[in-house]
Amino acid sequence: MKSETRQSAPAASASEGSPVRRLAGRVKRVLQIGARGKRGAGSPGGIGEASPEAHSQERAMLRNVLALRQARVADVMLPRADIIAVPITISLAELLNVFRSAAHSRLPVYGETLDEPRGMVHMRDFLDYLGAKAQESEGRNGKGDEALADLGGVDLSTPLEALGILRPVLYVPASMRAVALLRRMQATRTHMALVIDEYGGTDGLVSIEDLIEIVVGEIEDEHDDEEGALVSRIDDRTLVASARAELAEVSAMLGTDLSRGHAAEDVDTIGGLIVTLAGRVPLRGELIGGPGGVEFEVMEADPRRLKRVRIHLSSNERRSRRQKDQPSEGTQDAAVGAAASEGSRQDRSAGAASGQKRR
Repeated sequence: MKSETRQSAPAASASEGSPVRRLAGRVKRVLQIGARGKRGAGSPGGIGEASPEAHSQERAMLRNVLALRQARVADVMLPRADIIAVPITISLAELLNVFRSAAHSRLPVYGETLDEPRGMVHMRDFLDYLGAKAQESEGRNGKGDEALADLGGVDLSTPLEALGILRPVLYVPASMRAVALLRRMQATRTHMALVIDEYGGTDGLVSIEDLIEIVVGEIEDEHDDEEGALVSRIDDRTLVASARAELAEVSAMLGTDLSRGHAAEDVDTIGGLIVTLAGRVPLRGELIGGPGGVEFEVMEADPRRLKRVRIHLSSNERRSRRQKDQPSEGTQDAAVGAAASEGSRQDRSAGAASGQKRR
C-alpha cells in the first residue's frame, strides 16, 4: 500500500506542475473522461451513455486546453475602443448610471485619459460603501439598523476618488502568453488586466473570463444580449457586416479576396480595411472603393470608429466570378459546334469508305 502511494505521488505532482495541466485535469474530472475504465459502459452515469455530440464537445474542449499554451494576450484582449472606463473624478450618481448601462461588475478607473490608469472599481465595493453610509446616516437619526437604511441620506455628488475603494489592476504586454496571465491572476487574486503598448499607453483589457472562454467557449449570463451574425447576406451582390467582421469571412462570402493589396497587410477586420483605404474614419453614408470592384457603404459610425457597413459587389466582378465558375455560352456553343463538325467529318469519312467498298 505504501509503495503504491509512493509511486502515485510523483505522477500527481507532475500533472499539477503547470496551470494548463491542472486545468486539463479539472476538465477531465468534470466531464468524467476516462470513467469507462472505472465504471462499465452500461452503468448509470457511465461514459458509455454519452452521445457522439458530447464526445465531440469533450475533444474540442481538450484541444482548447492545449491551445491555451500558444494563445497570447493580444488574441483575447478587448480593444481600447471598446473599453468602458470611468474617470476618477466621477460622482457616485454618475458611477451608478455607468454600472447600470455597462452591465459589468468591474470598471477601470483613469485620471485624465485612459493612458493614466488608477485602478478599478468593483460593484460590490461600491454597494458596500452606499450601504455603510446609509446605515451611518440612519444611526445619527436614532433609527435602528435592523433593516436596510434609506439611501436618501447618501451624498451622491461625492467623487469616486474620495471613497478609497479602488483596487489595483495588472499591467501586461500584448505578447504575454495567456496561460502566464491566468497564472498571475490566480496568484494575485486580480481578475482584470490592462494591456500596455510599447509606449506605456493602454492598448486593451483582459478579464479572467476572457481567458477561461479560450477553453470553454463563450460565457454569457442573463444580462448579455444575443448578438446576431457579424456578416449577413442581403442578396447575391450585397452583404451587411459589422466593422469587426474578419476579412477572411467576408472574402469567403463575397467570393473575392479582400486581403490582397498593401492596404490589408496590417489589418484583420473590415473596419480596419476601410479606414486604411480612406486614410481616416469615414462618415455615415460615405462610399469607399475597395479591391476587386467592391464598394463599402458606411451605415453606422462615430468620430472614433466604424460600426456597421454595407458591402456592394459590382456587376462586372459578379459576371467574372460566374465566368470562372461555369463556361460561358460562347464557349459552350463553340464546343457544340466543334463536336458537330467532328461528327460530320466522321460521317463523310465513313461514307467514302463504304463507297470504296462498293466499287
